[in-house]
Amino acid sequence: MPSTSPYAILEEKLAYTFRDASLCESALTHKSWMNETLETERTDNERLEFLGDAVLSLVTSDMLMKRFPEHPEGELSKARAAVVNEAGLARVAEMLLLGQWIFLGKGEEQAGGRQKRSLLANTFEALVGAVYLDGGFAAAFQVIERLLSPVIADVPSAASKDYKSRLQELAQAKLQTAPTYTVLSEQGPDHAKTFEIAILIGDKEYGRAFGRSKKEAQQNAAERALAVMAVE
Repeated sequence: MPSTSPYAILEEKLAYTFRDASLCESALTHKSWMNETLETERTDNERLEFLGDAVLSLVTSDMLMKRFPEHPEGELSKARAAVVNEAGLARVAEMLLLGQWIFLGKGEEQAGGRQKRSLLANTFEALVGAVYLDGGFAAAFQVIERLLSPVIADVPSAASKDYKSRLQELAQAKLQTAPTYTVLSEQGPDHAKTFEIAILIGDKEYGRAFGRSKKEAQQNAAERALAVMAVE
């Protein structure tokens, strides 16, 4: 029987139908929308994001251990970080066209929130948390496994991408100086902070990016800086 949910198209992409559509709705609700509408019968997605982050970590760990039975803990940790980092989760969110479903405040909308990798990644985590609450661990496992299997298939190459080291070597070779990393901002609650970091080489800024940790933001910014240097 066809779903009557207003999120039927999104559910089709997830291959999961919510029994409680309000969970899906909350997962898609950014705090900026709540602040502007003063909605009282809905919650924003931060708590679901917190839960989804934990579920994603567990399922991804299970998938990696099965795929790489001989890998030690350190290599598995690096591989997991390569799969569930901001950039990776944002790509999955983009594949789901998740940006068009998010409830955003006008300010965040005008600031390009629907294209922000940090916001897309956080919303995907919240959606995973909502699936877990709605259908249990088995349902969440199936959704994550289907969506992340292609990403995990590329883990050996993804895990080896140390953009900071590559940028360090290139900057020394081309400009005879090392990059410096500056924290521009910290946003969000303690359990889900987002950092923005800029890279300077000499007096010129070569890139800035967001991440869920300073290390992740540095890697994302270094990736962008490498792209800039490649066309100079």
